[in-house]
Amino acid sequence: MIIDFRLRPATRGFLNMHIFRNQERIASWSGKLGMVPPPSAKQGDMELMLKEMEEGGVTLGVVPGRQANAFMGNVPNEDIAAIVADYPEKFIGVAGIDPTNRAKALEEIERFVVNGPLKAVGMEPGVLASPMYADDRRIYPIYEYCAEHGIPVLLMGGGGNGPDLSHSNPIIIDRVCGDFPEMTVINTHGGYPWVTEILFVAFKRPNLYLCPDMYMYNMPGVSDYVMAANTFLSERFLFGTAYPFIGFREGVEQFKALPFKPEVLPNLLYRNAIKALKLDIPCGE
Repeated sequence: MIIDFRLRPATRGFLNMHIFRNQERIASWSGKLGMVPPPSAKQGDMELMLKEMEEGGVTLGVVPGRQANAFMGNVPNEDIAAIVADYPEKFIGVAGIDPTNRAKALEEIERFVVNGPLKAVGMEPGVLASPMYADDRRIYPIYEYCAEHGIPVLLMGGGGNGPDLSHSNPIIIDRVCGDFPEMTVINTHGGYPWVTEILFVAFKRPNLYLCPDMYMYNMPGVSDYVMAANTFLSERFLFGTAYPFIGFREGVEQFKALPFKPEVLPNLLYRNAIKALKLDIPCGE
């Protein structure tokens, strides 16, 4: 089994996002990683994407909604729920939340997660129309609600998370994890490029999972991620491709080629994802 913890499928509202509409941008980002965008991304073809998932050995994909600025685009949670309903054996949904509208945010969490099919909450405060930091106290009531209801929270921290690198400073994630120790936090993009710093945050915060996704491919700092995954982070490190930037076969092959200990690979590829999202899936081989 392989669970891809971060992908955006070629269907519904995702096709209106810049990552599918702006082929030059996706080719540029993929090229910087030594990759080529997969054919399904170029064509916006969902059925071809499913075939590519199968060819790459990817069993399930975690699909985060998005509430962001006009450039990044928005994907409503209705679309995420519909994707999960259309492909229940292929996708796990995460509700995208805009923390600037607290009442609507809590309403969406209750509707789509507490009483709906989605398994977690995802926020990307740095790419909102009016960027915020993830430790902004205006977001804390949402964290409190998630903590009380046992809802995992995905926070984008790393990569293009905001107008400047300050939005990905690991101190922000450190504060959130420290203030809500009972809440599972998954840091997508793995805090990149603050690799050493985010790894120490994960070392001391047992409620923090890391998913470096696209930054595990041909980037400086990968060896540090691998070292952590082989030791203290072996039960809180997650595999992800960030499709459409990375194809499934290439992503899986290159990830497996890294010097991970054989005994930790099952954790990284699926067991940790099952645990983080509290999925009702056996964790055995």
